Amino acid sequence: MTARLSLYRKAEQELYKLDRSVKAQFYDFCHVFRNKPDQPGLKLKKLKDDSRIWSARVNDSYRALMTPTGVDSDGTESWLVIAVRHRKDVYEELQVAVNRVTGEIEFVDLAVVGDSALRRAGITLTPAEPDQATPQTQAEPKPQEPLPVQAALLAAYSADQLRELGVADQLVELALAVTDSDELDQLLEGAPLLSKDVLYGLAAGMSIEEVRQEITQPVELGQEPDLGDFAAALSRTKVTAVDDDVQAAIDQGDFRAWKVFLHPTQERIVHRRYKGPARVSGGPGTGKTIVALHRVKHLAEQLPPGSNKAILLTTFTKNLTTDLRLRLASLIEPELLARVEIAHIDQLAARVMGENTAPGRGRQRVYDHVALNEMRQLLAELGDHRWEPEFLLEEWEQVILGQSVPTRSAYFQARRAGRGRSLTRPERNHIWKLIEQFTARLDKLGVETWGQVSERAARFEMERAAKIKSRREYKEEVGGKDLIHRDNSSGMRYLNYRYRHIVVDEAQDLSPAHWKMLRAMADPDLPNDMFIAGDTHQRIYDHQVALSALGINIRGRSSRLTLSYRTTKEILTEALRVVASATPGQKVSYDDLDDGTDNLAGYRSVLHGPAPTFTPYDTWDDELAGLAATLTAWREELSTDENGSPRDPSGHIAVCVADRDLVNQTMYYLDTKAGITCAELTKEGPKGDGEVHVGTMHRFKGLEYQRLAIVAASEGIIPRTHAIDRFRTEDPSRYEREQRKARSLLFVATTRARDALTISWHGKPSPYLPV
Repeated sequence: MTARLSLYRKAEQELYKLDRSVKAQFYDFCHVFRNKPDQPGLKLKKLKDDSRIWSARVNDSYRALMTPTGVDSDGTESWLVIAVRHRKDVYEELQVAVNRVTGEIEFVDLAVVGDSALRRAGITLTPAEPDQATPQTQAEPKPQEPLPVQAALLAAYSADQLRELGVADQLVELALAVTDSDELDQLLEGAPLLSKDVLYGLAAGMSIEEVRQEITQPVELGQEPDLGDFAAALSRTKVTAVDDDVQAAIDQGDFRAWKVFLHPTQERIVHRRYKGPARVSGGPGTGKTIVALHRVKHLAEQLPPGSNKAILLTTFTKNLTTDLRLRLASLIEPELLARVEIAHIDQLAARVMGENTAPGRGRQRVYDHVALNEMRQLLAELGDHRWEPEFLLEEWEQVILGQSVPTRSAYFQARRAGRGRSLTRPERNHIWKLIEQFTARLDKLGVETWGQVSERAARFEMERAAKIKSRREYKEEVGGKDLIHRDNSSGMRYLNYRYRHIVVDEAQDLSPAHWKMLRAMADPDLPNDMFIAGDTHQRIYDHQVALSALGINIRGRSSRLTLSYRTTKEILTEALRVVASATPGQKVSYDDLDDGTDNLAGYRSVLHGPAPTFTPYDTWDDELAGLAATLTAWREELSTDENGSPRDPSGHIAVCVADRDLVNQTMYYLDTKAGITCAELTKEGPKGDGEVHVGTMHRFKGLEYQRLAIVAASEGIIPRTHAIDRFRTEDPSRYEREQRKARSLLFVATTRARDALTISWHGKPSPYLPV
C-alpha cells in the first residue's frame, strides 16, 4: 500500500519555525510514509475513537498529526498533514472538520489556547502521550482556584450567530467564554483563519452585518457543503504537495510564508473574477500591497500565450515602485515577470509624452514648488492679492488639468468636489484669466509641471482609446468585414489598448489626470481591467478624486481588509487616535475614492508589543539628546539576535520628522554629537550606508522599521500652523482638508513602526497626539 501526502497551510508555516534537523527528519518520515504508511515504526494511531486525527512518529520527540481524506481508484491513500508538534503538545481533544461556510478543511488546536479561556469553558486537555517519567501513583493535583466572574467579551452574540459567520464549531463556546482581548488573542493563536477574522472583527466593534458582508460573504462556498466529505473539502483547501520542491521551499524560511499564504478574505479577493474595476481598502498592515502583488501573479498566470507586457503595476512614487519590483520578482517566475510593466505613474506619463512629442521639442519638467514660485511672482507683478497662490495652483492641477478642462465655458461647468468653498461665475472667470497668464509664463520659460505632463498624457491616451472604439464600432457596422484597407489609410492597423490588466497600489495619492490616463490604457470591455488598492486615511497628497466621475465604476466591487499583520495592537491603538478628531463629538470624515465615505471600523492588529512612549522636552536640544539616548539603547538591544549571536542593526531603526530642515538638524546632531551614523531617506531610497535611517514623513510611505522614533511632534510643527491658519476663517473647508491631510501624514508615520514606537516633542505637543 502507498500513500499521497499534502501539507495543510498552517502545518507548512509551523515547519518554518522548527530546527533544521527536525525538518530533515520530517521529510525522511514523509518518504517512509508514502511508501509504507503501515510500517510499525511510524506508530500510526488515532487520537480518539470519534476523531479523524491520527498521530505518527517523526522522531522520539515530534509527531505528525494527519487526517485521511480518501482513497484513489488505484488504492493510494490520501492524507493531509495538519500539524507537526512536540509530543507533549499533542492532546486527545484536537479536532479536524469541514467549515460550514467555506467548505474547506479546518484544524482546531486547543493546545495553544490560554489556560484561563479553557477553564472558563470547562475544558481540560488530555495528553495523547503521558509523560513516562511521571510516576503513575502521583497524587492528584490540587484543584485550581475558580476564576472571578467577569462579563464575556462577546456577550452580545449567540452561538448560532458565530456559527453562521463561519467560526469553527469547536471554538464557539470558548469564544463566548473569553472576558478580555488577551484571552481572545490566546484563543485565536492557532485558530483557523476565518474564525480569527470573524472574532477579531466582532471584538473590534464591527456589526454582525458588517462582518457578514466584509469577511464571511467573500469566502462563502455558495452552497451547503457536505461536512463529512473530506475528499471534496480537500479540493477546496489550500495545501502543498509533499515533494522535493517543498524541502527547498521550507529552507527559504518565513519569506515563503509571505509569498504563499493569504487569509481567506485576501485569497478570495485575489482570485475573484470582476466584470469591471475593483477596489480593496484597509488600514496600514492589512495586506493591501500583498493582495495587489498576488493579484498580479494571478492575472499573469491567466494570460494567453504571448510576449507583450500585458499587465501594468503602478504606484505613486519611485521608491515604492522599486520595492514592488523586488517583491514581485520573488513571487512569480521570470517568464511571467516579463509580461508585467512596473512603473510609477509619472514615469508612465513621461513615456506617453515621449511617444507623442517630436525629438527636441520636449520641455524641462519642474516640480510644484517651482511652479508655486512662478505663481507668486505673477500675482506680485499683477498686484492681485485676491487669491492665495497655493489655492490657484491646486485649482489648476486638480480641477482644470485633472478634468482636462479646455475652455473657460467648460470651467464654468466643471465639478469641484472636495475643493472647499464654492466659486461664483465671476470668480471662475477671474481665476481662468490668471491661469491663462500663468501657463503662458511657463510656456515662455520652456518648462512644464508634472501635472501638465499627466494631463497631456491622459489626453493622448483618451484619443488613442477613442480611435480603438471607433474601429470596433466600424467593424460591427460592416459586419466584421476586412478592415485592412481602412486601417492602412488611418494608421490604426496595430492600434490596441496598452494593457489587458492594470493594478494600482497606494491609489489614494493619484490625481484625476492619472486616473483618466489609466482608464484609457485598459480595455473597459474586458473583465479584470483595473484592480485598485488604497486607503484614504493614508492620503498625504491633496488629490481628491471621485472615480465614478472619471469613468471608473467600482460600486459593488469593493472589499475591505480589517486585520493588521504588521503593526502591534499597542501601536495601532494610538495611531487610530491620531486620525480621530481631537474635538469631542466631532468626527473626521474620509472619502472612499468615490462619493461615499470610508472608515476603519473593525480595524485590529493580531500582534502584541510594548506600548508606544510619549516624551515631552523643554527644548529642541533636550529632545535631540533624548533621541540619541533612545537610539543608542535600541542599537545595543538589536546588536545581538535571540541566540546571542552578533547582528547588524543597520536599517532596522529609523527617525521620522516633519520636514527636510529638521532632517538636516537631526542628522547633524546624531552624527557629530552622538556618534550615530545616518542615512537620509530620499526618493530613491536610503542615501548612504548609515545605521539609522532619517527622513520626512512623506518618505516613510510604504516602508516599515522594527523601531521608529518620531521627533519634533510639536504644536506649530505638526501641522505647520503658519501654513494653514490663514484658512481657518477664509476657507473653513480647505482648513479642514489641510488638517485631515496632516493627520493622515502622522498616521502613516506612526504605523511604519513594527515593534516599538516612541514619539517626542519640545514645548507643547501636536494637537493630533493622543496625550
